[in-house]
Amino acid sequence: MSRMCEGRVVVVTGAGRGLGRAHALAFAAEGAKVVVNDLGVGLDGAPGADGPSLHVVEEIRAAGGEAIAHGGDVATSAGAASLVTAALDTYGRLDTLVNNAGFLRDRMLVNLDEEDWDAVVRVHLKGHFLPLKHAAAHWRAEAKAGRTPAARIVNTSSGAGLLGAVGQSNYSAAKAGIVGLTLVAAAELARYGVQVNAIAPAARTRMTERTFADTMTAPDSGFDAMAPENVSPLVVWLGAEESAGVTGRVFETEGGRITVMEGWRPGPTADRAARWTPQEAGETALKLLGRAEAPGRVYGG
Repeated sequence: MSRMCEGRVVVVTGAGRGLGRAHALAFAAEGAKVVVNDLGVGLDGAPGADGPSLHVVEEIRAAGGEAIAHGGDVATSAGAASLVTAALDTYGRLDTLVNNAGFLRDRMLVNLDEEDWDAVVRVHLKGHFLPLKHAAAHWRAEAKAGRTPAARIVNTSSGAGLLGAVGQSNYSAAKAGIVGLTLVAAAELARYGVQVNAIAPAARTRMTERTFADTMTAPDSGFDAMAPENVSPLVVWLGAEESAGVTGRVFETEGGRITVMEGWRPGPTADRAARWTPQEAGETALKLLGRAEAPGRVYGG
């Protein structure tokens, strides 16, 4: 039986550990050739002692798959460009990009330094934009040359980006930005044969096992709902040709659950076709809120 990603070339950023590693292994198991990107930094973004991407490549090759390691910084234009070049030079093509790289520097808002804000936004949001930009430029050139691809991009948002999370204003803002980026990219790149979607996963990783320690502990037996491997099947499908026609969507995924997120859409409205006074605007807003659905609860709130 043919595997879902047979012959496809897939790039996964932040693939040395956690979700990224699980995605890389899952793509390889479905026949993809994988470029395993990881900068090898610690949980806070500081340089690490080893190169975890090499270990993942060894795992893939030991299982009979094909993979190469890439240690560039995808939040720089040169690093992101070299990621695309690595796929093309080694395997002659690029079919799927999974943006997953990131780290945390959690602080309550009033204690959050500008440096910690910039660092987290840089890696998560800029680290999505730049690989997406360079991959999209390649696919646009292919389409203009008459070789329209069946290209796929899977971005990684978070429940924190959809609902907010106390102590994670930098992370939440970056992850919300990734949703906006996903929607724009899906609209702009459709003409070139590129589909762009995002996931908001919940799983046990270095980032979550400290922040949500009570819910992330692996069970002694039975189904491990927080295992990162539970998220990867949806990512593989989104990165495969079988997902044709699905673009501009955000999926929340956790354990055995997949949810299509519906995001911002117009709710109750009032239009008087004239200017409100502040008093009238406030009274009307309260009436509309009484008819609206309650918002989701901020994590930790």
